[in-house]
Amino acid sequence: MSKHGELGLTDAEFELICQKMERPPNDVELAMFSLLWSEHCAYKHSRKLLKTLPSEGVRVVMGPGENAGAVDIGNGFSIAFKVESHNHPSAVEPFEGAATGVGGILRDVIALGARPIAILDSLRFGELDTERTRYLLDGVVRGIGHYGNSMGIPTVGGEIYFEPPYEQNPLVNAMCAGIARTDGMVRAAASGVGNKVVLMGSLTGRDGIGGASVLASAELGEGESDKRPTVQIGDPFEESKLLECCQELLEADLLVSLQDLGAAGLTSSAGEMASAGGVGIDIDVGLVPLREADMEPFEIMVSESQERMLAVVEPERVDEVLALCDKWQTASAVIGEVTASGDFRILRGGETVGEIAVDALVDGCPLYDLDPAEPPEWIYANRRTIDSTDPSQILLALLASSSIASKQWAYDQYDTLVGSRTAHRAGDADAAVLRVPEAGRSIAIAIDGNGRRVACDPYLGTIEATLECAANLACVGAEPLGVTNCLNFGNPEKPTVAWQLSRSIEGLGDVCRELDLPVVGGNVSLYNETPSGPIYPTPVIGMVGEVPDHTKSAGRPWKAGDTIALVGPLNPSLAGSELEKARGELGSGLPEAEVGAIWGAVGLVRDAVRSGEIETATDVSDGGIATTLAELALTAGIGCEVDLDPVMTVHQLSPEDALFGEGPGGFILAGHAQAIEALGGGGVELEIIGEAGGGTIEISAGGEQVRVLVAEASAAFESLPESIEA
Repeated sequence: MSKHGELGLTDAEFELICQKMERPPNDVELAMFSLLWSEHCAYKHSRKLLKTLPSEGVRVVMGPGENAGAVDIGNGFSIAFKVESHNHPSAVEPFEGAATGVGGILRDVIALGARPIAILDSLRFGELDTERTRYLLDGVVRGIGHYGNSMGIPTVGGEIYFEPPYEQNPLVNAMCAGIARTDGMVRAAASGVGNKVVLMGSLTGRDGIGGASVLASAELGEGESDKRPTVQIGDPFEESKLLECCQELLEADLLVSLQDLGAAGLTSSAGEMASAGGVGIDIDVGLVPLREADMEPFEIMVSESQERMLAVVEPERVDEVLALCDKWQTASAVIGEVTASGDFRILRGGETVGEIAVDALVDGCPLYDLDPAEPPEWIYANRRTIDSTDPSQILLALLASSSIASKQWAYDQYDTLVGSRTAHRAGDADAAVLRVPEAGRSIAIAIDGNGRRVACDPYLGTIEATLECAANLACVGAEPLGVTNCLNFGNPEKPTVAWQLSRSIEGLGDVCRELDLPVVGGNVSLYNETPSGPIYPTPVIGMVGEVPDHTKSAGRPWKAGDTIALVGPLNPSLAGSELEKARGELGSGLPEAEVGAIWGAVGLVRDAVRSGEIETATDVSDGGIATTLAELALTAGIGCEVDLDPVMTVHQLSPEDALFGEGPGGFILAGHAQAIEALGGGGVELEIIGEAGGGTIEISAGGEQVRVLVAEASAAFESLPESIEA
């Protein structure tokens, strides 16, 4: 294979590089092109589609193109937030892959001048009965906990799913939210000819070299252990010092711009800063503080060593910057200068070892049109795990299934309260709620996705994931302000994956336009595929919402005697459901979602929670109404008696559809009868279906009867740790 081919560039791309440079690139330049023209950095198979997403809104402070998005929460403060993937590194080295994924998303928020205040994660693995899944799960959960806990930033929510298509290629998506003074936020664009470029943080080593091209922009194959050198090594204590150093530098107004070093290291950070500012930049690799003295220029330029930031500083402020870095015991050095040349020049001492036009390197990568084709048949295998037709036994089996069962054993490894902002963890309510006393209000954060349902219908499944995230915010009284996303798909050069990606982004754009929700940033992770096939198409949606009063954000268990109601235009179906999956019958297609009617229900629930009259609210999700009711009963330690016949009559449902069918738009509310009844008559469907009380979960549906002791349900729901230990 040619040298450029080994680095992930096609022959046509290499020819284009030669045309743009009017000569063949040398080794330093070729390495830099291979990284910035990789899928991970250039988004060459998705950028055209991403441009169709709505990104403007009255509360948007920073949108796509910056290190993270940001929305205004009032009183001079903004929330910066973003979600990113570290899938392939976590498949190769789960602990370090997950840990550095957290470190990277924290630096994206830090680079805007925000202080990180919360972490969430969205994880996907294969089924728990395999040794590989248990190995990956253990390493990833420990890695997330290690980095976040060591940094003193709470992990307040997330999700973990187990599905066969993620067996060899897990998904590790990390989300971070941070608080900043709006007028103190900083952009990444370099400016000011003659200004100095300062590198801060850890020493530069060989760890992570080629990560963006070797790992993140290609399918995983055999011998993946050989790729371990491309996985970065993280040091949360170094990042903690770097965070405080950057905060003080920004408060003192010493920085012109700031950028983190992630994928492609100095190549991407310096190149993107120059491109955003329309300037040139010189970097002298001989001035870069090194961990290994014998590093070649190309290694220095593409190293992905963690815990590093790049800043542009006015010459007269350099000494102050370096002094503050010394105060925080973080390494720093002036390694370059902003120029008017429009070129990215790499020096070693007085010698030029590489020179590329910035626009050719950063913006010159060709953007590809996809060749989508809907698959003629279902492409994913499933296995049967439930044989019973007894609804009581089905409920117990669903509660014990890996994706629904309690994940408390994982969440207990995360510090969820450090920082004293956490009002509700996502385990206590449908979304995490954090106090922001600086701004005189609170925020809610949620992250959601369901690859199985998106596989059934990429367009409708993505709409559902977005509505699910908004519904979770509504259950704590939050109004969404902005959306971030992480789009995890297989190889986009294959027609089926191209179709999944195209339809998913179309669905995301359509629902966000209809709901007037700006997409302020995100991440695309492609080539999540092994010789056994692609993962489920998995768009993960993150949202930040505003909560006027965190003391009225529900999340409380129901009480004996509370009236229980089903609210919203829920029309449940077994299509794409946990029960259908468990029967090995999962196929293509989902029912249409009534977006307008669902949004009306979201608003009603949000207002009801904000009023303080409704303290128990959750949306109907995995496993359907019966599973949702059971989880509420487990939280309270109190059973219920529910009749779903009225719901069956309205929507012409079978008993199994009513009990275990899934779909967007349904909420279970519980509270005083008068408060529940007062919600009716506003144009949103509402059926009073029962009452909380006793020690048994009793649900009737068209002659079928669920009757399960709360203690039995609890034993099933808490059974997952035994599976892991086994």
